[in-house]
Amino acid sequence: MAAPTKQIAHLDLDCFFVSVERLKDPTLIGKPVAVGGAPGGRGVVASASYEARAFGVRSAMSTARALRLCHHLIVVRSRHHEYGEISEKLSARMEQIAPVVERASIDEMYMDFTGCESLYDNDLPGFMRTIQKLVADEFHLPCSIALATSKTLAKIAVGTVKPNGVCVVPAGQEEQFLAPLSIAVIPGVGEKTEEVLRARQFHNIGDLQKATEEQLVRHLGASGRWLHAVAHGRGSDTLSADHTCKSISREETFGQDLRSLPDLEEELHALVEDVSATLRKKGWRVCTIQLKLRYADFTTVTRARTIDPTDDDPVVFETVKSLFHAAYDKRQAVRLLGVHLSNFDDASQMELPLNPRREHREELLKAVDKIRARFGDDVIHVGHA
Repeated sequence: MAAPTKQIAHLDLDCFFVSVERLKDPTLIGKPVAVGGAPGGRGVVASASYEARAFGVRSAMSTARALRLCHHLIVVRSRHHEYGEISEKLSARMEQIAPVVERASIDEMYMDFTGCESLYDNDLPGFMRTIQKLVADEFHLPCSIALATSKTLAKIAVGTVKPNGVCVVPAGQEEQFLAPLSIAVIPGVGEKTEEVLRARQFHNIGDLQKATEEQLVRHLGASGRWLHAVAHGRGSDTLSADHTCKSISREETFGQDLRSLPDLEEELHALVEDVSATLRKKGWRVCTIQLKLRYADFTTVTRARTIDPTDDDPVVFETVKSLFHAAYDKRQAVRLLGVHLSNFDDASQMELPLNPRREHREELLKAVDKIRARFGDDVIHVGHA
């Protein structure tokens, strides 16, 4: 018996952070808005509305530069904890209606409907619109959804219908759908790779389809095999949804590769603050901390360390920073940083000796979490114990 055709959906929340802020303040609707750090320091844009993007404002751009491009840009301070809570609730809701769900990031997730068409009246394209309406009705958020035969193809497809669109790529039509699209839409093709490909007259995916795998490997090394597969509509079709494994992760892919050590440490610090706040909310203390580091050439390095249980930002940050400096090659630009926490103890069940200083520290951390949840992530930071 032939294996069933894969049916992988990709759901992408449109301008997620901005959309959440517009729920709180409807006067922001229709205006150029950026969510991010203060322009006075090294603040960066985390999310930009489509009105702001029309002026060239993009995520990972410095807030100061964004304001130069769009003088009437409205900058709203990030409330990442709140965005995370909404993302978790949406993911839990999708798990009620989809057989398998994989969260790809705070504003993206994959759903596997393979072999389940009869559960949805044999109309998965129609059900994608049902999901989109559910997100709008229950969460008051716009989203775009694509259905395809692989995760990579679904991710590419969703980008063609943003914002607030639905796209279905039927099995057997993958190459036809991809051919006219620019090579820039392929996930992982950054500016440098795009330059190399265009210099060799590969401008759209149809050009890649005409090349052999050997030719692409000659031009790009091992990544040429991956590009050849993607160009022909192939990609991963297996979702990771191990709910028994507790972990907390946060990673950031930069719009432009970073080389500045202070900037990289600042990005790491923001990631640590986010995962540490989630840690305390769940009542856990982490024992294993992992750093993820991806260079501009897509080489990925991971380093991990096991420490005494903690939920304290500075302890986590010093561990992550130590892992980073041990792994970092200063000759290379960095494309992505990530922090992954695992191997937890339940803080509420831990038997610790009575320590007034520790109790005071816990109260301080709780207070900081409340302030940042209300006024934004950048308004206050945790000092060393």
